Amino acid sequence: MKKLILIFFGGLALTSCNNKSTSTNEIVKDTSAAEVSNQKMNYPYTIDHPDNWETGSNDNTMNALMALKSYENGNVDETMKYFGDSVYVRFDGMDKKVSLDSLKAMFTKFRSGLKSLSVKMYDWESVISKDKKEEYVTLWYQEKWEDMKGNKDSAAMVNDFKMKNGKILELDQYTRKYH
Repeated sequence: MKKLILIFFGGLALTSCNNKSTSTNEIVKDTSAAEVSNQKMNYPYTIDHPDNWETGSNDNTMNALMALKSYENGNVDETMKYFGDSVYVRFDGMDKKVSLDSLKAMFTKFRSGLKSLSVKMYDWESVISKDKKEEYVTLWYQEKWEDMKGNKDSAAMVNDFKMKNGKILELDQYTRKYH
């Protein structure tokens, strides 16, 4: 054990001797990100509105996260407070506009089939189009659940919420089941 400690500290001493020190006169300014964002790009594909998005509202992010957290906690009534009167939903095998009541019934049915549900959040982003006409919040997370029969499963999830006036008007959900 003592030999391992000596080897570790010896290696640490050698590597610390090889580090170049930077004096205050040698400060390098990193402008690469700013330069790239201001450049006109010649992308290999064309779309109607390239580079169309700016950072969006923290309030929209909070509403999307609260909707998911309420659902995770089994409180479908609370979840519904964050949705508009009608919502366009796109899940695997579903692509339609539904009323808030229909969405509540669907969420209640799904959630009541679960004994437990947990979410591990990885990241989120809120964006708004430069013309301020479209707003989205995207969540990246993992769900783990146990159904009423005791079967456990999990999946990687991405939710895209189209927002308007703080309400969710569209929900696109992308799922990758683990093996």
